[in-house]
Amino acid sequence: MIHTPGHTMESTTFLLIDENGKEHGIITGDTLFIGDVGRPDLAQHVVADLTQDKLARYLYHSLRTKIMPLSDNLIVYPNHGAGSACGKMMSKETTDTLGNQKKTNYALNPKMTEDEFVTAVLTGLTNPPGYFPANVLLNINGYDSLDAILKKAKTPLNPTEFEVVANETRALVLDTRDASEFARGFIPNSINIGLDGSFAMWVGEMIADIKQEILLVTEIGKEEESMVRLSRIGYDYTIGYLNGGINAWKKEGFELDTVNRITAKQLEDIIDFDETLIFDVRKKSEFLSEHLIGAINVPLNEINNHLAEFPKEKKFILHCAGGYRSMIAASILKQRGWDNFVDVIGGFAEIKNTNLLTSDYVCPTTLL
Repeated sequence: MIHTPGHTMESTTFLLIDENGKEHGIITGDTLFIGDVGRPDLAQHVVADLTQDKLARYLYHSLRTKIMPLSDNLIVYPNHGAGSACGKMMSKETTDTLGNQKKTNYALNPKMTEDEFVTAVLTGLTNPPGYFPANVLLNINGYDSLDAILKKAKTPLNPTEFEVVANETRALVLDTRDASEFARGFIPNSINIGLDGSFAMWVGEMIADIKQEILLVTEIGKEEESMVRLSRIGYDYTIGYLNGGINAWKKEGFELDTVNRITAKQLEDIIDFDETLIFDVRKKSEFLSEHLIGAINVPLNEINNHLAEFPKEKKFILHCAGGYRSMIAASILKQRGWDNFVDVIGGFAEIKNTNLLTSDYVCPTTLL
């Protein structure tokens, strides 16, 4: 075990040694990624004297005195890959040799001074998801065992019990099914964050209170997976699940809501670039790279700050890159009283297969 402070003060790297005593690899956690290093700005939110500058300097020395002296042939096994908010430019590759990282990872450049390193790792950081600082506190103060968390979470509730508990506790109803399944029928006021996408990241982005009580609706057999994946990022307050899933809810005749959806081809048939109101919930960088003429960009993680921009009288179109994020947005809008929109199945990936992007380009329209 190698203490490698920087991402947080307790960050640790594990050196793997095989049965013959040969060094095989390093499990680097959030210290070293493929193509990047862990962001050093998280602990500052909960520990007053640990500024991001101080942590970046700890990270600089951890890398130079504890990681870089190790053998080039070691395999690097990081905690995260591309898409994680723990870094800003992680590779899609999941492993690499330490020697190759020394050649290609900007943060391991041996000619980089400490001040240059600090500037490099702190430049371009976006705001961390809200649960990150809360997780730092959990790591410092401790948390319940997974067995204790699951014992409470594994409470099967029939539809009547589920509705009563939801009303009495004001728990958030979280539906972890696929977006297409959710759209066809869901419990009113529930939020959809599917297990098949970046589940942990979007739970952390969209559920502000890490202690929020949660009731689960899942695919049959996915109940425990949903509970465990919530707990991995500190959401330990699941208090039960809908036994039998959404079909049990239907059989009892309880109310269902739906999300209206259209294909990209249908959008092509009905769109009027002068009249049709389109909301694109992809990241700003995705939007600026390519988007529909006249579309308004409201990144999903900013939607709660821009609800007033969505009209309630005029119909509008909602889309993201592939349909995952727009269904999260759709469920939030539904929960807040909007019902005058349609979601594009397959999102921008399908829109690109139409002729909608062949018109003359105009300057981006963005709310942010």
